[in-house]
Amino acid sequence: MFDPKSKPTIERILRDTADEDGGSTAHEENLDDAEIFLRKHNLSTEYVQQLTSDSAGVRRVLRRVDLTVLPLLCVTYMLQFVDKQAHSYSAVFDLFTDAHINGTQYSWFPSIFYIAYLLAEYPWSFLALTTSIAPKVTGVCIVLWGSVLMLTAASHDFTGMAFCRYTREEQPFRAGIFTSCNGVGSILGGLLTYGIGHMGGSLPVWKSIYLMLGAVTVLWGFVILLLLPDSVIAARRFTIDEKATLIGRTRLGRTGVLSHRIRPHQIWEALLDPQIHLLFLFMLLNATINGGIANFGSLIIKGVVSDPLKTVLLGMPVGAVQIFWILSGSYAAYRFKNVNTVVMPLYLIPTVVGVLAMWLVDRKSHSVGVLFGYYVCTGYVTSLVLALQMPAANLGGYTKRMTETAAVFLAVCVGNIVGPHAFLAEEAPTYPTGCKVILGCCAGQVVLAMMLRWLLSWRNQQRDAKAKEGKAQGYLVDTRVEGVDLTDFENPNFRYGL
Repeated sequence: MFDPKSKPTIERILRDTADEDGGSTAHEENLDDAEIFLRKHNLSTEYVQQLTSDSAGVRRVLRRVDLTVLPLLCVTYMLQFVDKQAHSYSAVFDLFTDAHINGTQYSWFPSIFYIAYLLAEYPWSFLALTTSIAPKVTGVCIVLWGSVLMLTAASHDFTGMAFCRYTREEQPFRAGIFTSCNGVGSILGGLLTYGIGHMGGSLPVWKSIYLMLGAVTVLWGFVILLLLPDSVIAARRFTIDEKATLIGRTRLGRTGVLSHRIRPHQIWEALLDPQIHLLFLFMLLNATINGGIANFGSLIIKGVVSDPLKTVLLGMPVGAVQIFWILSGSYAAYRFKNVNTVVMPLYLIPTVVGVLAMWLVDRKSHSVGVLFGYYVCTGYVTSLVLALQMPAANLGGYTKRMTETAAVFLAVCVGNIVGPHAFLAEEAPTYPTGCKVILGCCAGQVVLAMMLRWLLSWRNQQRDAKAKEGKAQGYLVDTRVEGVDLTDFENPNFRYGL
């Protein structure tokens, strides 16, 4: 068992990393994989700095990365959103009658998915952390998920269906681009479902939805297996200098690049870090909102319009609005420095307004107001996107970041398990209990975002003060920490993004 008292000090780590002459590495276990790569190819820190100072070269490499990775991520996010919405699409057609499902059982479908997600996440993440085959893991998971989606069409009742179940400144906007494809998926999924609804034939509509969406996902999984690079270091289509440029740019955030070694003291540090506690609670509340809105949005519209095909069409604009929320919020976080924890609570305002409209506006005389509320309520997704980028920007040490990622996914799963059960079948179509829960979650997230901003600001002030006074050794800029797998607590040069 790991003893926290045995945690290595920064002085010991740096001493072990240098040889007797203070030069090359004597203990590579303290280095991240990126530093090992640079030393293997005899690329000095000065040379990497020259590469990263070449603005034209950097733009060229960044364009290559965008063209290689972003399209794959965009389509993957689009398909996963459409697939997860399959239950929602099916619910407006013949799912309830053909599969003999009631409202309470319907609430369990998303919960069962996230229970399975929770159980599978950690072994898959461990495999991705300790090996260099993370993209292969992703591709296999996509193929398996598409297969399960198709198998769901073979179910006849509730039981059968239940068992089927960059630099840190650039990260928010890049993440916003591929996450906004959830909105694209909402639009395309609506169009596809509308077309399926017109097909006719003996096969129930809900089964056709699962079969078609699952088949597309399986095919895309094989594309990911073929095209997605393993890592910056292993990407075959990039030259050594281009890889060095990407490594140098990633280091600007002082969070480390990549390491496949598990460091127990970083796990312990992550478990005790208040920043991670606040992010966990923020994600838990945000996922609870998502668990309700994502699965019951179509049923809320169905309470306004009785025709299933019209319900699908009226649900499509929410995708366009979601694209606007995500891109505008993530661009603001990219364009202006240290505004993440400001944008996060601000973009909860549309969710509050939308939920109040869906709950309180009369459906018979002001149906447009209800639809408006549904369209604007997805502002919370922007808060989710920015919160998901906080660990990459504000945590040093690869094992610590992976530990926080595991905690985030735990929060996401628990929130999405709980969220649907706040929408009680007997309260349809207004679902007042669910609306109250969402409003409470929004209020809690505002408080958590303010606390997180205060905590990170205080830490930066403490570090700046020590650096200015020059009293503590190591709080002066120390180039020896470059390439060493240090946490944000261990790295005296680390500053937190707000």
